[in-house]
Amino acid sequence: MAKEVNNSVQNSKTAEFTDDENFAAMLEESLKETDNEITVDGVIVEVRDDIALVDVGKKSEGRLYISEIKDAEGNLTHKAGDAIKVVITGYRNEKPIVSHRKAVKKENIKTFIDNFDENDNSSFDVKVIGKNRGGLIAENGDGVEFFLPRSQAAVKDPQTLSGKTIKVSVLKIDKDNQSIVVSRKKLLDEERKKRKDIIQELMEKDKIIEGVIKKITTYGMFVDVGGVDGLVHYSEISYKGPVNPSSFYKEGDRVLVKAVSYDKEKRHLSLSIKAAQPDPWQEIEDQLMEKDVIQVTVSNIEPYGAFVDLGNDVEGFLHISEISWDKNIKHPKDYISEGEQIDVEVIEIDIKERRLRVSLKNILPKPFDDFIKTHKAGDIVKGTVTTITNFGAFVKIDIIEGLLHNEDSSWDKNAKCKNILKEGDEIDIKIIKIDTENEKISLSLKELQESPMQKYAKKFGSGDIVKGKILDIKDFGLFVELDDGVDALIRREDLGSLNIADLKVGDELEAAIIFIDEKKNRIRLSVKKLSRIKEREALNEINKDDKMTLGDIIKDQLK
Repeated sequence: MAKEVNNSVQNSKTAEFTDDENFAAMLEESLKETDNEITVDGVIVEVRDDIALVDVGKKSEGRLYISEIKDAEGNLTHKAGDAIKVVITGYRNEKPIVSHRKAVKKENIKTFIDNFDENDNSSFDVKVIGKNRGGLIAENGDGVEFFLPRSQAAVKDPQTLSGKTIKVSVLKIDKDNQSIVVSRKKLLDEERKKRKDIIQELMEKDKIIEGVIKKITTYGMFVDVGGVDGLVHYSEISYKGPVNPSSFYKEGDRVLVKAVSYDKEKRHLSLSIKAAQPDPWQEIEDQLMEKDVIQVTVSNIEPYGAFVDLGNDVEGFLHISEISWDKNIKHPKDYISEGEQIDVEVIEIDIKERRLRVSLKNILPKPFDDFIKTHKAGDIVKGTVTTITNFGAFVKIDIIEGLLHNEDSSWDKNAKCKNILKEGDEIDIKIIKIDTENEKISLSLKELQESPMQKYAKKFGSGDIVKGKILDIKDFGLFVELDDGVDALIRREDLGSLNIADLKVGDELEAAIIFIDEKKNRIRLSVKKLSRIKEREALNEINKDDKMTLGDIIKDQLK
């Protein structure tokens, strides 16, 4: 009988086994243990402590271990007088050794074989419970035993499968020997071929297919497409860009996907959900232009700006600088909130780069326009210092910022804003210029203070004689430093008898004030006028002492 089984298996399955293994020999080896085993009907004669005596029609009763007729709770399932089917497995001292368990297994195998459909190629789970020289012995949940040849285990060392539950499919049924040969290799080969065919079809036909989400991770989702798992990376879910998969889907959801790549070496199939959908960027290409005002929904807020949803899987970016005309905005959340619908203006759209930038402030009233309606140069206003720089400070007036240059912060030439102000200071300040073309406002602190020139003018006036030190020499005259840090100009024509070439920086000289212009902070001096003043004073002194007039002096000279 073993030869018939061997020939049958060799003729029908030779191509499915490796050259260095003789499958028929392994099957024969697996059947040797049961070749002489006979199934008979017996009757329990007596039940003892650890064995039961069974009448099997022999000279002596068969010996059956009591454990074979106990249930999971340890209760006896048979008693004396019960009919029982057993297998005679051998003899000891001419007394038969019988097994009810083996008889049950044989019955299970017979039932399985009788009900088996040769066209059924489905897989089922078995647990590896033992081994023999030919391979492994496995059992399903119904107690049916199967033979798994070494060559069909699909592992280098079949012993690694011991105790494990594996999937197999029926390879061969031997009704004569009541044996069932199964294969793990056949199943895996079929799965590989099926996987290869599915992947090839997906890649070649560029088709859209429905899949089932099996697992969601932080970096994407694994989707089953007809028995093949592919990864939908989180950047391939939406045209908006990388998204959190769990925010859109849950395990078990059905989704339409398209294959985008396959790594043969890693056996890695990459799928895309967004590639299976119309490209929304192409849809808006002819519908949206710069300067268009559109309604969007704030989808996500970050410290540097907000992402807004157009409602068709296109997302735009609203930079923090485009949210408000207020340049000192701290966080977008102070002005907008997630889920809020707002109107914005398109300021940049790049279909190729999939970039859309929008502005909220562009559709809001411009604060500068409102400011110039109520303010003018010369106004004194209250402001708050917002930023201090090396060249000055920015001061916020209502929602507009003006610039206070260092030279306008104090009459002290060496003064700087950073030394006299700090951010957050509230101050009174004067608007000295409004540049409507460039939308700039110039401010001054020093014009609210008494200038050195004004102080100087309280002590001196036109015609007064003062002393100063030469600061600079120009072709047109001299700049002279007077007391209280006031500078004055002596033009060349006002030097009188002095030769400008003979003078140098640091020289002290005396001159008379021609005029003081407090508004323009200018003083003109004249050495020539000083000479005339001194001449007049000398004449006055002469007239005072000699009681003589100028006419008398002339007459005296004519004698």
